[in-house]
Formats: sequence, structure tokens, C-alpha cells
Amino acid sequence: MSFEVILRAGLATGTILIFASLGEILAERSGVMNLGVEGMMLIGAMAAFKVAFTTQNAWLGLLAGILAGGILSLAHGVVTIHFQADQTVSGLSLTFLGTGLALVLGEGLTGKNAAILPSLDIPLLSSIPWFGRIFFTDFNILVYLGYILVPLTWFYIHKTRPGMHLKAVGEKPSAADTLGINVYRLRYIYTFIGGCMAGLAGAAISIAISPGWYSSLTTSGQGWIAIALVIFAHWNPFPAALGGYFFGMLRRFTLDLQGPMTFLGMRNPFFYDHNLVFFLQMTPFILTIIALVWGSSTARRKRRGAPAALGVPYIRGERGL
Repeated sequence: MSFEVILRAGLATGTILIFASLGEILAERSGVMNLGVEGMMLIGAMAAFKVAFTTQNAWLGLLAGILAGGILSLAHGVVTIHFQADQTVSGLSLTFLGTGLALVLGEGLTGKNAAILPSLDIPLLSSIPWFGRIFFTDFNILVYLGYILVPLTWFYIHKTRPGMHLKAVGEKPSAADTLGINVYRLRYIYTFIGGCMAGLAGAAISIAISPGWYSSLTTSGQGWIAIALVIFAHWNPFPAALGGYFFGMLRRFTLDLQGPMTFLGMRNPFFYDHNLVFFLQMTPFILTIIALVWGSSTARRKRRGAPAALGVPYIRGERGL
């Protein structure tokens, strides 16, 4: 097993985390914290696979997965934006709701074969020595979409007028409202976009990166890792992307340690060290817990660049944010 193989696997698997984390960045930039990413990913994965299996059209499956995640996110939007309920509790409830719906509606899909999205080479770029072979050769089309979405999201947030409105709503919604920006509408829109991106991440699993439906194991907790990446990345798309690729490589590295193969030209020295393997498997989730605990303090969130109004319901006419 070579570093090149692990890097390519990290690029593919990390794309899933990138989609989910970019969606969460946009939602949280608007002031809405959604801890239901795992549930939205799972419902997106189920919807994408079910439609792709039924129609044998992967593109329709992809659209279904995106819409399923977006529609589910609106439940969180209504509860937290309209009724000003606690965003943490609502997000956790959304995870349970999405998981339950996915398991019920996905009954009987395990072991089925659905249409999957194509893999391809990027002309000209794939011919660049080493670099082209690593980054632009024989990847699923969604991996290339991930390359594009990261800089586009950064540019949108920091260099466009709608991006400025997004940041204003997340930092000082009362001031944004005074300037004529519809705070409620924007929060609904970005909550929906965040859900669509989570649905896209789920669809990327079931009909692109790791095709198939494996019940609750389909997402394997990756939604929680995506939330942690947002905190680690200071709500910035580029560090979130690097973190996503890193966790993707770590996941592949952990899998490779479990088999009697060669690693970097040597026989795997960890094959019989099951304790080390189990520890490495836990590493992403340990880091996720640390990030969530660390980010639970309002003072720490402010120091790390979190939107000032994150998690705070906006009530027009009320003093404060």
C-alpha cells in the first residue's frame, strides 16, 4: 500500500465530509446551528439510493438525496427560526428523526444494486505528471465538484454582497434587519442549503463513493465529524476541506492496518496490534467530542471566529443581537 493510494482514498472519502461541512458553515454563518447533519446525511443517502435503484438513474437519485436533506432541514428551521426553540435540542432531535425515517423507508434496500454516478478523467489536467494522476484521474464526478465548491464557497462568503448579508445576519441580525435585510428569510434559506449539502454528502456515499445502502452504517457518524470540522476550521471552507481530506486519509489508513498487506513497501507491522487499530478507528470521534466540548463555551467560540449570533434566536424588536 503506497502513500499515493491512501491520498487518493482520502480525496474521495473526504469529499463527503467537505459537502456536509460546507453546508453547516453556511447555516451557522447565518446564526443557525444544526446538529442534525448526521440525520440529514442518512436520509439523503437513503433517498438517493432508493431513487437510483428504482429508476436506475443516478442523477435522479442525486437530486432526490439533495432534496431529502433540504426538506428535512426545514423542520429544524421552523422549530428554531419561527418558534425560537433551542437549536441544540432541535438539531439532536433532527438526527433521531432523520435516522428513524431513513431506516423505515430504506427497509429492503440492503444488498440491492443501484445506478451509480460515473468516474472520469479531467482532460489536460490528468496528463500532468504525478499531480494529474493523483488529483484528476479516475475519480467520481462528485470529487471534482468538491474541488470547485470549496473556493466558490469562500469567495461567496467573503467577496460578494449576498455573502456580506449572510455574515451580517450571523453577526448582528438586529443591525441587518435595520438595513432592510430579511433575517428570517435568509436564515431559512441557508438552513435549507445546509440541509441540501448534507443530503448531497449522504448521496455521495450511497451512489458514488461507497455505493450501497447499509442501514445506519451508511454514514457511520460522519455527520458529527463534519460538525467538528466546522469548529476546527473556524467556519472557514479551506481549513474544513483540508480537515475533511485528512480524516478521509486517516479512515483509509485505519482500514489498511487491519489486513496482512504491505504498507509503504514493508509488511504491515501493525497487523496483530488490534489495540492500535481500535484506537485509530476511534480517533476521528475522539477529536469530534473534543471539538464539540471545546466549542460549547460562548467565549471560546468568539475567540475562534464563530458568528456572534450563532445559536441565538432572533426576535424582531428585542434588544441585544
